[in-house]
Amino acid sequence: MFIETEVTPNPETLKFLPGRTILESGTAHFSSAESADTSPLAVAMFALSGVAGVFLGSDFISITKDGDSDWNDLKPNVLAGLMQFFASGADIVLEGALAEENAVDQNEEDADIIEQINLLLEEKVRPAVAGDGGDIVFRGFKEGVVYLQMMGACSGCPSSTMTLKHGVENLLKHYVPEVVEVRSVE
Repeated sequence: MFIETEVTPNPETLKFLPGRTILESGTAHFSSAESADTSPLAVAMFALSGVAGVFLGSDFISITKDGDSDWNDLKPNVLAGLMQFFASGADIVLEGALAEENAVDQNEEDADIIEQINLLLEEKVRPAVAGDGGDIVFRGFKEGVVYLQMMGACSGCPSSTMTLKHGVENLLKHYVPEVVEVRSVE
């Protein structure tokens, strides 16, 4: 098995491409070993010293290191851990473990606006963000403000604020005049 690696805009995160499907749909973000109990793959990665976050995409795994670790030391351990995990044949996530996030409370009057926002995010933003090893998730719309959550390599990335403010916010304002601002949520 050959696993490619790619740098991401976040120097703390590397993207690993094992050449196989990781998740059939959606994404999964684990920010601690305690939150990873639904993913044997994430549990295996957190068992490695220096791993601070695991993000699963459709065909990639983004690993975020802690601030004290060096990629020159950690990367070979992650690659070996991934190869060992895939050789074991274990499930990447437990069946039924990745239920959709709770629906965002939304005003029925805003349903058309929210639909436009989600369509733009799905078609224009998420593919680009996934290319950088992350995801962007809609969390709400209220009084002209769109609330989005950055995940994976994008969470904590030095350029994520610029991506949100200058990229996503400008795109949404252009296509959806009701949008006045985009804010990040944790």
